[in-house]
Amino acid sequence: MLMNNYSRADVGFVRGDGAILWDDDGKDYIDFASGIGVCALGHSHKGVAKIISKQAKTLLHTSNLYNIAPQTRLANKISNLLGGEYELFFANSGAEANECAIKLARKFGYKQGKKSEIISLANSFHGRTIATLAMTGQDKFHPDDFAPYPDGFKFYNSIDEIIENLNENTAAVIIELVQGEGGINPLDKEKVQELARVLSERDILLITDEVQCGVYRTGEFVTAKIYEIEPDIITFAKGLGNGVPIGACASKKAIFTPGDHGSTFGGGFLATSVAGYVLNELENLKNSGKLDKKISKFEKKLDKLVKENSDIFEKRVGIGLMQGIVVKDVEFLAKIVAKALECGLLVLRSGKDTLRFLPPLNLSKKELKEGFIRLNLAINKAKK
Repeated sequence: MLMNNYSRADVGFVRGDGAILWDDDGKDYIDFASGIGVCALGHSHKGVAKIISKQAKTLLHTSNLYNIAPQTRLANKISNLLGGEYELFFANSGAEANECAIKLARKFGYKQGKKSEIISLANSFHGRTIATLAMTGQDKFHPDDFAPYPDGFKFYNSIDEIIENLNENTAAVIIELVQGEGGINPLDKEKVQELARVLSERDILLITDEVQCGVYRTGEFVTAKIYEIEPDIITFAKGLGNGVPIGACASKKAIFTPGDHGSTFGGGFLATSVAGYVLNELENLKNSGKLDKKISKFEKKLDKLVKENSDIFEKRVGIGLMQGIVVKDVEFLAKIVAKALECGLLVLRSGKDTLRFLPPLNLSKKELKEGFIRLNLAINKAKK
């Protein structure tokens, strides 16, 4: 028996290929969700499958008590993509990557005079562990039956409020440059740059949670590049492993010493081998210009959809292939998601009123076209 902690749709998938999934009845679905932004190269990618098979036949686990060559290569790869100034810790999820960021920030703050407070933004989401829940700026994630929550976390409604409330105990500020669970909400670029400047002047760490918006999801390896900032700490997960669990914390403030932090499974041979391959594929997709073209086409399709359905949609939001459409009627949002499933299309919801799209980054023209045909059909059915 499974624990009752997920509200699952009444469908199960048995195989996939690119952006297409098939259920156990043989029905096909266009996947505009990518396993919540995970399958950046789509399903059953031949190159990924080859790496998994090769590594499984070679070596799966020795622990972090010994050198792991693909882990070192991946760390160097990510550091180079970030400009060569970061050191890496690998975990198994985004929540664990953020836990690492918390410990780095706390240790950094302690050395400055026992500073420990970490500030986040309202509508943020940073993970499901008790500490990352406490750092999440949404009251609905703080039910009384999980209390008490750890001290030392505060959240404010805006960047201006964060700056106003910085104090002698503030060790770090963590933000999602595009809030994923909070409505596909890109933060204001000028405000983010102001925050980065103030934090640097006051020697307070800036952490960007790029678990969902990182790894080329917004068109660049890190969304921080779009915002023209250099965070002290950046966290990753989701698209990094294309379905193989992996999280990463990249830090300029590499102040850990042996014993400070660790993971039994984090950074193992399989996950880091796959992630290294995925990054190379995505980097090639970006450098070839194909990723930017796919982003442009997807945005144009969404803009047309909003214009043609102005009675139900308010606007398009998002960056790159992390997109959303704000729905005027909150109750109508659930209808669209349900009808889309009936029509063979997987989409998501974000926040209270946003239809969310996280398609594979290598989405084909045929998959794109068919996905929007099904989306239009779902919308028309939901209107009836």
